[in-house]
Amino acid sequence: MYVIITYDITDDKRLNKVRKILRKYLYWTQLSTFEGEISEGKLSKCMAEVNNVIEIKEDSVYVYKVENPKNLEKNVLGIEKGHIDNFL
Repeated sequence: MYVIITYDITDDKRLNKVRKILRKYLYWTQLSTFEGEISEGKLSKCMAEVNNVIEIKEDSVYVYKVENPKNLEKNVLGIEKGHIDNFL
């Protein structure tokens, strides 16, 4: 499956830890956005790691699942930070 994960972490220390975890699984495409192909099992493992770092009452993490990435159109204005071959 293809996922897009966005986050808003209020503490820089936690932010860096979350970013480091997400980099293990996905492509960093924007300051607070990661995306890419991932299995359900790896996504569960990734989210468990993130959950151990974030502060539930202060931070937020959004996971958008795209079942068929061929139906997803992505347009980038300006510099594309993380090139992903799935998009033309």
